[in-house]
Amino acid sequence: MTKSFKSGFVAIVGRPNVGKSTFMNYVLGQKIAIMSDKAQTTRNKIQGVYTKDNAQIVFLDTPGIHKPKHELGEFMVKSAYSALKEVDAVLFMVNVSEKRGPGDDFIIEKLKGIKTPIFLVLNKIDLVTPEVLLERVESYKDALDFAGVFPISVLQGNNVNELMEALIEALPEGPQYYPADQITDHPEYFVVSELIREKILQLTQEEIPHSVAVTVDKMQKDEFDKVHVYANIIVERKSQKGIIIGKGGRLLKEIGTRARRDIQQLLGNKVYLELWVKVEKDWRKRKSNLQEYGYKETDYRD
Repeated sequence: MTKSFKSGFVAIVGRPNVGKSTFMNYVLGQKIAIMSDKAQTTRNKIQGVYTKDNAQIVFLDTPGIHKPKHELGEFMVKSAYSALKEVDAVLFMVNVSEKRGPGDDFIIEKLKGIKTPIFLVLNKIDLVTPEVLLERVESYKDALDFAGVFPISVLQGNNVNELMEALIEALPEGPQYYPADQITDHPEYFVVSELIREKILQLTQEEIPHSVAVTVDKMQKDEFDKVHVYANIIVERKSQKGIIIGKGGRLLKEIGTRARRDIQQLLGNKVYLELWVKVEKDWRKRKSNLQEYGYKETDYRD
C-alpha cells in the first residue's frame, strides 16, 4: 500500500517583529530569512521549503502587516495580503509578551474572509509566566475559528514539533513540489543581498535600516573556487552614506566582515565581498526604484 504524501503552501502572517522569520529559519534548520529586532525586517515574501518523508510544506514568510507610509510600505503590505490567496493553511503569529492590540485586530479582520485552516501561534512563551500566557490565549481564542492554538518558543523549540505535526495533518494529499534538499526557491543573489541587509540592520540605528536596499551586481567563482560577490548598498541621502561607511570606513568594513561569514556558510565556499554605497534620493517612494531593487510581485505557485 502506497503511503500518502501531504503537501501545501502555508502563509505566516502577523505584526512586525513577532518572530515569523526566526520560526521559518528554525524549522528549515538554515537561515534563509534575515532577522533583527527592528520592525519590517522582511520586505518580500520569503519562500522556504520543509520536506519530510511523508510531507512537504512551502512556507511563505510575509512582511509584517503595518500602516504603510510610502510605496515600499504599500508593496510590503500588498505582498503580505497576496500570500493569503490560494494557500492551504495560515499561521497567525503573535508575540505573547505583548497584549492583543489594534494591529492584531486589523489582521484578524483580514483573516475572517479566509476559508483555509488558520492556526494561532503564540510565540515567545519563554518571556511570560503561565498566568500571562493563559490570559493571552483567552484574549484570542474566540476571535476566529482556529484550527489549533499553539503557544511556542522558537528560541527554545517548545511545542514547535507539535505545531508542525498538526499542520501536516491539516494539509491535503499532494505532490512534492521541490527536491528534498531544496530549502528555498529564491536565487542565491537574493539571499546574499538579504544577508548583507541584515548586518546593516544590526549595526545601524534610527532611520538608516528602513532607508537601505541592497542589490548584488555579480557573483562569480575564480580558479581557486573562491566566490567574488559585488554588491551595492543604496541609501536615500548623502548623510546616510557617510553613516554606513563610518569613520575611516570602519562600519562598512564591519558590515562586510559579518556578511561574508554568513555568505560563506550559505554557499559553502570562501568569499571575497566588495561593497559600494550609493545614494538614490527617496527611492522608497518610486515604483521604478522598487522594481529595480527587487521588490516585485510574484506568483509563488508558478
